Amino acid sequence: MTTTRHRTPARPAGPADQRVTQARVVRSEWTKLRSQPSTVWSLLTALALIVGFGALYCVLRVTRPPTDPAAVASFDPTAVSLTGVQLAQLAIGVLGVLLVAGEYATGTIRVSLAAVPRRLPVLWGKAIVFALTTLVLCLPAIVGAFLVGQSILSAERLDTSLSQPGVARAVLGSALFLSAVGLLGLGLGALLRSTAGAVAALFGLLFGPQLLTGLLPAAWSDRLYPYLPVPAGAAVANVRPDPAALAPWTGFGLFCLYTAVVLALAAWQLRRRDA
Repeated sequence: MTTTRHRTPARPAGPADQRVTQARVVRSEWTKLRSQPSTVWSLLTALALIVGFGALYCVLRVTRPPTDPAAVASFDPTAVSLTGVQLAQLAIGVLGVLLVAGEYATGTIRVSLAAVPRRLPVLWGKAIVFALTTLVLCLPAIVGAFLVGQSILSAERLDTSLSQPGVARAVLGSALFLSAVGLLGLGLGALLRSTAGAVAALFGLLFGPQLLTGLLPAAWSDRLYPYLPVPAGAAVANVRPDPAALAPWTGFGLFCLYTAVVLALAAWQLRRRDA
């Protein structure tokens, strides 16, 4: 007699095989980030500003080099070649806003939150992916801007090198500063859930405090200025000691604290409000 063997059908993957982990959320956010056209254009704009505007400003300084001994002594070739970072922060910050506020505008955030019921891993996944992407792309661009700028400034013997004290820290710090600005924009987008409102808030936080302190008496303005968001964050890119600014890493740490507060408020809002 022949015995027929019945194969037990394979069971579908259980909840343990489909559980949501932070690593899987990060992978999903990376897929969304690189598939958005706004990401490509915003990052290309930032990279072009870093290198192009820095080189252009170096050319202008070479055509009008400092001649006074005091001006030559205070000339900072690193800051001149990295001038484009000041403009690139706008492109990076706005992109951070779009990554979250854009999903609220289209309603696709509901899909993300339905797949990740705990919600907060979505915010942290976006923050991790965007911060690392910004750092990985902007650091080579900043190094390139520095090298191009120094080659231009060398025509008037105004150049410097990465081996000089504080220069490498300023180059790396500029890339870290851009990543932090991007996280600030991302946090505002998650907090306000409106592209226009978050972009306005971003510009207000970056530039508003400096305009307001300019209206205060000089004694108050001088004391408050180093603790404002942009002067504090940009201190990490200072090569020459500035008595009116915080220490480089102290200032950057303060800017990171501002960013952390915004992200914490965004996380609190995400937990308590519906999408």
